[in-house]
Amino acid sequence: MYDLVVVGAGPYGLSIAAHAAAAGLRLRVLGRPMASWHDHMPAGMLLTSGPRTSSLSAPGGRHTLAEYCATRELPTGDGVPLPLDTFTAYGSWFGERAVPQAEEVTVTAVRPDGDGFQVQVDTGERIATRTVALAVGAVPFAHRPWPLLELPPELASHSSDHHDLSRFAGRDVAVIGAGQSALETATLLAEHGARPCVVARTGRLHWAAPARPSGRGRLRAPRSGPGTGWTDWAWSQAPWAVRRLPPATRLRLAGTVPGPAGAWWLRERFESQVPALLSHRVRSAAPHGDGVRLHLTRTDGRADTLGVHHVVAATGFTPDVGRLRLLHPRVRTTLRTVGGSRAPELNPCFESSWPGLFFAGLLAAPSFGPSMRFVHGTAFTAARLLRGVQRRLGDRRGAPTIPRPARNGTPAAVSGPVPDTAPEETSADEPAR
Repeated sequence: MYDLVVVGAGPYGLSIAAHAAAAGLRLRVLGRPMASWHDHMPAGMLLTSGPRTSSLSAPGGRHTLAEYCATRELPTGDGVPLPLDTFTAYGSWFGERAVPQAEEVTVTAVRPDGDGFQVQVDTGERIATRTVALAVGAVPFAHRPWPLLELPPELASHSSDHHDLSRFAGRDVAVIGAGQSALETATLLAEHGARPCVVARTGRLHWAAPARPSGRGRLRAPRSGPGTGWTDWAWSQAPWAVRRLPPATRLRLAGTVPGPAGAWWLRERFESQVPALLSHRVRSAAPHGDGVRLHLTRTDGRADTLGVHHVVAATGFTPDVGRLRLLHPRVRTTLRTVGGSRAPELNPCFESSWPGLFFAGLLAAPSFGPSMRFVHGTAFTAARLLRGVQRRLGDRRGAPTIPRPARNGTPAAVSGPVPDTAPEETSADEPAR
């Protein structure tokens, strides 16, 4: 029987596996490394974070993006957007060095089995494990506005459905949303020969400011992984504190912070190529001819229509454990959730109300805050989640001494339950996005 099975091999899954491997746990990692980034992000995309703030997490701060870029003479300075291809290649490089070989299989079921779990994969193998960490990324939780739900896939899709946007060349495409995903998708569509138009409820688009050079204005506007300023710094540097807030506050933070905005380096490209219908809401949508007709409502109540060949909803992701069909129904339906949401309530070590079942990434955002939506959150998650796994294994084995990675990366010993740590214990190896 294994100590831990990690389901997913994106930034969170690889980071958790790196810490677990260094701790000497009996481990399986299931999933193709960086699959969501390879398959569900548009070719030509640039990350909103730079190389300095996009490292995955390994004990001792090893295998950083800066190290990867240095070996290939790639730029890593402030204000240098990070290409998607560079980041996905880095993730694979990280996995080769820090993680036991990830198995490119699809997990079809996670079932409770005695005091552990049985994990089934598409090859037919059934894996017995004491604990499971689900790090499945955001793609399963793509949010589609209800007016688009009844349209067929050839007429409406989500931004995460597309890697190659060249298929839309010569076609009219409406992109719904006002965040980076919407604005960059629309820009890339235009650069691939499509005729995009952004439709957004907001009255004006917002653009993030360029990052300040290191050392300048740090006191007035400290830099954190996802942004600049004291507000961003507070929730990104202290997920442990966010977890102690009332459920309604946590849900609001996870769903609305940071607000929709485009990256500063995208603005000129967007404004020179893409028209925008602002202060418009999609009221309904229906097939029409060889495309779709959108019925829009302005904020002043007036109605408009827009005819396009296709609609792309760049409307984000909503954490919903009910969508995890691989998880046994008895588990899905009995998990304690945050407030009135369908996101699992997690303890200080990312363990759900079902003993031994851990969650990472987007599903953890309503418990620990917006940093769980960024690569920035991998270090806090990996270190804390490992401690939770060790505690669970200790509970089942009579609390023996179990190795865990020390701050210098060398395994150290710890026994018994792991307490909710103080703030200074949450920032080891902390990257940012």
